[in-house]
Amino acid sequence: MALTAFTSRLGLGQGRIRPQRATPASGEYLFVLGDEELGRRFELAPGDFAEVTQAVDVTGVDLVRTALRLRVPPSAPVGLAWEASLVVGGVKYARCRGRPGRERLVSDLVANVSKLSGVHTVGVRLELVSP
Repeated sequence: MALTAFTSRLGLGQGRIRPQRATPASGEYLFVLGDEELGRRFELAPGDFAEVTQAVDVTGVDLVRTALRLRVPPSAPVGLAWEASLVVGGVKYARCRGRPGRERLVSDLVANVSKLSGVHTVGVRLELVSP
């Protein structure tokens, strides 16, 4: 398998990881598209994304929620935006965008799943998009 920006250092500075060299008391995890280490650069294009998912039985569930902190690097490509979304079955139900060099607390990203039943794949996606 060829190594890419998504597979070259998984678990060290990419993907779903604990912060390097420290475990925060809150137990938060970082979810990274690219690499959290400063100075490591990769060629990313619109539509490139990383996501974490899990199978969830949504029978009898009205809402699926997530809270997150979206931090966009100051060196984000000009003309592109970073988007965090809540996906169910590969479909974006809710999304928010971050601005270069900014950090944004998103306290309640919500998907209405009241019309669904059975097991569905639910996840959080971090994607590079055209504004």
